[in-house]
Amino acid sequence: MTWTGNTGTGTAHYRSYDRTHEYSVPGKPVIPGSADPAFRGDAARYNPEELLVMSLSSCHMLWYLHLCAEAGVVVTGYVDDAVATLVEVKETGGHFTEAVLRPLVTLQAGSDAALAAQLHERAHHLCFVANSVNFPVRIEATFQFA
Repeated sequence: MTWTGNTGTGTAHYRSYDRTHEYSVPGKPVIPGSADPAFRGDAARYNPEELLVMSLSSCHMLWYLHLCAEAGVVVTGYVDDAVATLVEVKETGGHFTEAVLRPLVTLQAGSDAALAAQLHERAHHLCFVANSVNFPVRIEATFQFA
């Protein structure tokens, strides 16, 4: 991660610097980062809170697809409208109180919808990211058939 927000005077004043930064890993595209706009950030860039929710969603999806492939449940589409609740606390800055993953899973006709639903619970218990956070992560999956 590299801070790119020095506008010439560094952090001389709270309003004198940008919150922009870049996340990078060798050989992969750079991800533009910033603070949330409520904290003087750039709304066009990803903020750490969004990235955490996206990490939860991605980790769950990858485990879920793996488990479905092993179980013979054919998933042909997966879209998650994940959300989280964050509260600000003067003494500690703030924290998440929960995240809710709301995947819409498209199953191939003839797939076992009951098994597909059960696999979400197993995926949740295997997700490295969900196992690493100190707030509840709920799964509210819905299904449709292709």
